[in-house]
Amino acid sequence: MFYKLQLILIFFVLASSCQRGASNELSSGGSDSNEVSSGRSNSNEVSSEQSNSNEVSSGESASNEVTIGKQIWMAENLNVDEFRNGDPIPEAKTNEEWQNMGEQNEAAWCYYDNDPANGIKYGKLYNWYAVADSRGLCPAGWHLPSDGEWTQLTKTLGGDNDTGSKMKSANGWSDGGNGTNSSGLSSLPGGLRSDVGTYYSIGNHGIWWSSTEFSTSSAWFRLLVYSDGNVLRENGLKRNGFSVRCVRDER
Repeated sequence: MFYKLQLILIFFVLASSCQRGASNELSSGGSDSNEVSSGRSNSNEVSSEQSNSNEVSSGESASNEVTIGKQIWMAENLNVDEFRNGDPIPEAKTNEEWQNMGEQNEAAWCYYDNDPANGIKYGKLYNWYAVADSRGLCPAGWHLPSDGEWTQLTKTLGGDNDTGSKMKSANGWSDGGNGTNSSGLSSLPGGLRSDVGTYYSIGNHGIWWSSTEFSTSSAWFRLLVYSDGNVLRENGLKRNGFSVRCVRDER
């Protein structure tokens, strides 16, 4: 019961007054929404071979990467403060700054609780306007995963009730909610920043943007919860601040 109440609270925060299209990855279908990033694949690869390798990406980000099926994912959250072309991404520290930038459809990032130590562990939180910016949030050779690419990832990992556990890191989640990290993604519960600037749920929830719009005011994301092994497919206001993972462009 407590877990259900927590989810209701989080969904209310994320969706606010916008319509929410909730579905579990196990039963969700495709999306006809507009895509932002290029180089997407619609194939449903079902192999589960993963290989980890260290690679320094171009730009400001040095990351681990992991191969899952036909996709190559960053194995850590994005932690950049510049677009691909070198333009700075504005940092929004105060609630007023965060709210104003979201209302003006402007890109912004923050550390959870404005604490740089959280950035070292969890990466930065970005609003969706940073995700969609034409200057490019991910380093050269990488892009923000579409809703379809997230679905491809979960199907590759088996598409069952334990897919979230395979994605979660083996430590760092509240109340014994750690995963197996058999995927190599090392997904951490970096929490979120709401559209009005309030921080929620570090240690309990990990939330990652997709590049796919749900409506003019909301976009699709993926949610992992400390007390559950599923991957949840939801949509929420673009003014929210979530974590970001990048996927490599098709070669």
